[in-house]
Amino acid sequence: MSRLLGRLLALALLATFFTAGPASAREAVRTPAQAVAAMQPGWNLGNTLDATGADETSWGNPRVTRELLAGIRNQGFNSIRIPVTWGQHQSADHTIEPAYLARVQEVVGWALDEGLYVMINIHHDSWQWINTMPADHDNVLARYNAIWTQVAGAFRDASPRLVLESVNEPQFAGSSGDTENYALLAELNASFHRIVRGTGGGNATRLLVLPTLHTNADQGRLDALRAEFTALNDPNLVATVHYYGYWPFSVNVAGGYRFDATAQADLLGTFQRLRDSLISKGIPVILGEYGLLGFDRHTGTIEQGEKLKFFELFGHQARISGVTTMLWDNGQHFDRTAGVWRDTELFRQISSSWRTRSGTAASDLVFVRRAAPVTAQTVTLHPNGTGFTHVRLGNTTLRRGPDYQISGDQLTLTAELLQRLTEADGYGVKASLTLRFSRGVPWRLDVVSYDVPQLSAAGGTTAAFAIPAAFNGDRLATLKATYADGSNAGPHGWTPFKEFDRAFAPDYAAGTVKLTPEFFAEVSDGAPVTLEFVFWSGATVTYHVTRNGTAVTGAPA
Repeated sequence: MSRLLGRLLALALLATFFTAGPASAREAVRTPAQAVAAMQPGWNLGNTLDATGADETSWGNPRVTRELLAGIRNQGFNSIRIPVTWGQHQSADHTIEPAYLARVQEVVGWALDEGLYVMINIHHDSWQWINTMPADHDNVLARYNAIWTQVAGAFRDASPRLVLESVNEPQFAGSSGDTENYALLAELNASFHRIVRGTGGGNATRLLVLPTLHTNADQGRLDALRAEFTALNDPNLVATVHYYGYWPFSVNVAGGYRFDATAQADLLGTFQRLRDSLISKGIPVILGEYGLLGFDRHTGTIEQGEKLKFFELFGHQARISGVTTMLWDNGQHFDRTAGVWRDTELFRQISSSWRTRSGTAASDLVFVRRAAPVTAQTVTLHPNGTGFTHVRLGNTTLRRGPDYQISGDQLTLTAELLQRLTEADGYGVKASLTLRFSRGVPWRLDVVSYDVPQLSAAGGTTAAFAIPAAFNGDRLATLKATYADGSNAGPHGWTPFKEFDRAFAPDYAAGTVKLTPEFFAEVSDGAPVTLEFVFWSGATVTYHVTRNGTAVTGAPA
């Protein structure tokens, strides 16, 4: 009898840690803060169910499979955000196409079966039609409410690991200002909250995620959201913001091609505001999207070492702040067909930052000019709380003294080492050193053989103009464009520095630098423009272009 009683008591104790939902297996009971912590890290299934075309493949990504979601789980992710755009799948009476809702349920079910937390939302509808709410209040609210009534009903009995987000990046066109914007967003969030809670079942206590205006972490946005949390008085609410870095750095414009003190201060300030305004008040935070905006074109918009430093600091700040982060991936990071990361070095840095800090350096490039005597070069290390240990070349540990010296945070590569590494003919990366620290991932330091790039005369049109370029091993960092009187030329007229890959783009394989139609669209006709190409070696090359109608001519200075 005592043995049976003991077993019953043990089962009773176990039951206090688990609950069974109607449509799911037993689930661990967690407080909202614990559940949000368990979601770290997260990943976005971007440009898929949020695509605004006919189906989930319309923006170029393959159809979602169970295997893809298992692959994401195997990469170390504990949660997945599945953005969903509903508007194109609604009838005139706001009914969601049954097949589309069933497809969303299928994908969500697969992800839950993999043990992932899942967050779904209303996504691009935010700028497609929800933003017209100031002028079309009743119709927008009715359509929004119809979506959440149907979605909440469909997922009423889903696992508590399903989390619902009211709307992505809310914004309003033609409003009277932020006072009205905040009121409209509060109305949407309150309506979402009322509808979901009213469906009962698992939705009575399901985690609900509410965004700030524009999902931005400026102080006014955070204060307005905190007021909403106070008004709703529901312990199962979570706040969300997005972060894509300091804008000039994030897209490489206005000279922001380095992760410099200004870009770092922007990141640090964002997390400080989250800690002060929300986390310290007991409000859990999910950073529902993060990355760099330049990635929407390609990841080469920002130089590799600079982006690695960004993600290292970002991951550290998220970790010490207790913020759950969800990497934005529209298909450019994880190859959904091959099941591998397109940039393994980048992912190693991101994933390492979930656990610890890594040492970095002021640069990941050391340039050795072929046309000049080789001299020692010094690189500033950023240990980030780690300890520098040694330098390796492949499997060989280099010798302190003959190959390098270390003094504080100054690493000096000797002339003898650099001479040896660059003695082979040709330009480009001659060796990749790895700087090892006491923890985290190593820092790659490429030794590059170069000479000053040479640009040649060219002709073309505003629709197609490319400057022949002998890069000679160097890499383009940014471009300045000015008129003869010193005023700024081209797009973003408030700065002489143009946007990388939007106004100009190097093609190293073809040996050209393209100036885009977007650049010439804002260049005065007949007014010579001085271009100053700034390279990562520190070299600058000056070039002149003139537009006459649709014809363009160019020549080196």
